Amino acid sequence: MPRPVKCRKVCHFPRVLEFLPAHAEAQRSPILLTVDEYETIRLIDKEGFSQEACGEWMQVARTTVQKIYDSARKKLAEALVEGAPLRIGGGEFQLCDGKNAGCGCMDCFKRQYHRQYEKQKGDAVMRIAVTYENGQIFQHFGHTEQFKVYDVQDGRVVSSEVVSTNGSGHGALAGVLTALKADALIGGGAQAALAAAGIQLYGGVSGEADRAVQALLKGELLFDPDAHCEHQNHHGAEHTCGEHGCGS
Repeated sequence: MPRPVKCRKVCHFPRVLEFLPAHAEAQRSPILLTVDEYETIRLIDKEGFSQEACGEWMQVARTTVQKIYDSARKKLAEALVEGAPLRIGGGEFQLCDGKNAGCGCMDCFKRQYHRQYEKQKGDAVMRIAVTYENGQIFQHFGHTEQFKVYDVQDGRVVSSEVVSTNGSGHGALAGVLTALKADALIGGGAQAALAAAGIQLYGGVSGEADRAVQALLKGELLFDPDAHCEHQNHHGAEHTCGEHGCGS
């Protein structure tokens, strides 16, 4: 039997998941760059890590990093030379939880959000977050400026709070939810980042935020289990959040 693939630790979930050339062919299939491949490009080419240091950071062998990195560079070259769309998603990775002081992730986005958004939570409390705007469920997760956070105990809401977010991007906002210790999210969401954080997504829901939470508690919430976040980028092409491997 082949050895199981070891999850690669990723500290920065990509903020942008799809890139399109200005004059892309309409029917051209995108090249898929996995999240762990993206992380090797970030660490080696942007941050200046050696392959050995990259392996220590991602908690895999240097030879594994070399294979991932070579594959990533080949895909980037093909996208540039052929003028192909590039999409980031999937792969065998596990998002860093930002809590382990010994992991070396001093600039890990989750570490920063844990410091900024940490909210105490009792053992018996379920915490539900909703993408929020003016009392309604906001439909574009990557651009939401607020979450409304509900603490639930014994089947009823015991407190709620509106939390502002700083910045945008799927991975960054998933980091906010992780720091808030959210168990579930109602509204649009990035499947990969939320699944990696262990946050249950109730997608495809619209209307009043308070009413949606009450419906969830009663087991009456109508949601789409296959819903994923998607919107139009400035080229008019559809952007879709991908899936990830480890822990999905």
